[in-house]
Amino acid sequence: MTQPTDKPILYLGDTSLSNAAGYLAGLMSFFRLGYDYVPSSVAVNGEAERPRALYVISDYSAKQMTDPIQRDVVRRVERGAGLLMIGGWESYHGLGGDWDGTPIGQILPVRISRDDDRVNCDQPALVRKVQSHPIVDDLPWDERPPTIGGFNRFAAKSDGQVLLDVQRFAARRATGTDEMHFRATGRDPLLVVGRHGRGRVAALATDVAPHWSGGMVDWGDGPRVTAAAPESWEIEVGSCYAKFVRQLLAWTGQLEAGSAPTRADTVLAAHG
Repeated sequence: MTQPTDKPILYLGDTSLSNAAGYLAGLMSFFRLGYDYVPSSVAVNGEAERPRALYVISDYSAKQMTDPIQRDVVRRVERGAGLLMIGGWESYHGLGGDWDGTPIGQILPVRISRDDDRVNCDQPALVRKVQSHPIVDDLPWDERPPTIGGFNRFAAKSDGQVLLDVQRFAARRATGTDEMHFRATGRDPLLVVGRHGRGRVAALATDVAPHWSGGMVDWGDGPRVTAAAPESWEIEVGSCYAKFVRQLLAWTGQLEAGSAPTRADTVLAAHG
């Protein structure tokens, strides 16, 4: 499959570059990963006709992408492109996402609910590493598990690999003391990966932008990462979060060989 060298990623959703999309777009710019961007309010059209290494869908309603365009993306994934869906109110089923039963929804490594799948976490929700994989390796999941604020609930397909899950807790303060008690409650898959034809597919249940990203957007105890995409605003995020996003994009889009070293490699060196 012929891939563009300047803009290998098509990024759809997360409202606009002046809003939530500034997080992922900022990091892609920081890591010198070229992309074309389509806001949540705009239907995808000619942007999907160019060969891509990776399609990223986040908070973008299925109604904005016609079935013929979706089927064309599916064919491109079969030939070797990557597909990543990121959680949000208009991802998966969500509240108006409605990706269940669509051509794109069917090739994701998860089963999408037919009902509202949003879970908002008002008490601790910690991310756990389930198994080793290039997306999640060399990050301190055990020593410093990050928190999230919400996610879309889905189930992994039989051939999907669950790399991360989210463990929720009920927390309460013991009467008459300063001691906090935590009781484990629900646990759900958070990151599932798989393959479709020669392409790679990934489903991340939470968002990479607030509010659902919660504390994960600040994850890391090393130097902070500051970035800004063209026509967007400056973000400041944790170094572990930035490295996780980079590894997620690189693996799914098979962009490892094409990602040139940047000053980010120096910033993230302390985290492997």
